[in-house]
Amino acid sequence: MFESMGLPLPAESLIIASALYAGSTHQMQIQWIALAAIIGAIMGDNFGYLIGHHFGYNLLQKHGKKIGLTDERLLLGRYLFKKHGGIVVFSGRFLALLRVFVALLAGATRMPWHSFLFYNALGGICWAGGYSFITYELGKQIEKLSGPVGITLGIIGVTCIILIFLFLKKNEKRLTDEALREAKKDENSFKPQS
Repeated sequence: MFESMGLPLPAESLIIASALYAGSTHQMQIQWIALAAIIGAIMGDNFGYLIGHHFGYNLLQKHGKKIGLTDERLLLGRYLFKKHGGIVVFSGRFLALLRVFVALLAGATRMPWHSFLFYNALGGICWAGGYSFITYELGKQIEKLSGPVGITLGIIGVTCIILIFLFLKKNEKRLTDEALREAKKDENSFKPQS
């Protein structure tokens, strides 16, 4: 829960260690581990969303320039969360660094809460439940698989992050222009008609 709220804690390691312990000692039941992990993940992200919603955007506007978040990039972030927020929230659950900040960013960029809740719950169930049950079932095989599988997943994860970064860098101007057009449309739709 605390990791999902924005604190860099080892939630993944805790889930895996608990599932391995349950599988090897039978002192704990895996369904309770999975349920606790799922509830913690979903609750933590919702708290993170609320924190981001109430404090995040103003803090990013005030201090974001220090870390390269210009007003245009903040607008781009709002646009991307509006258009593709569900994919970001769901897939962010599986990337450690993004998992810590995705809820805060979704709240700060004003992603609609009902969309956030759906994709957050779906991601939390797949991530926490998946890690719990898969680790439990493959507990005896984990030593054989951890080397090649860990390296492969690491390479895939780093490759995805690099590709996303390159895509955003290459298309930042175009996406910012789209975001500006979208913001103007939204602004014009709220103006009173004469």
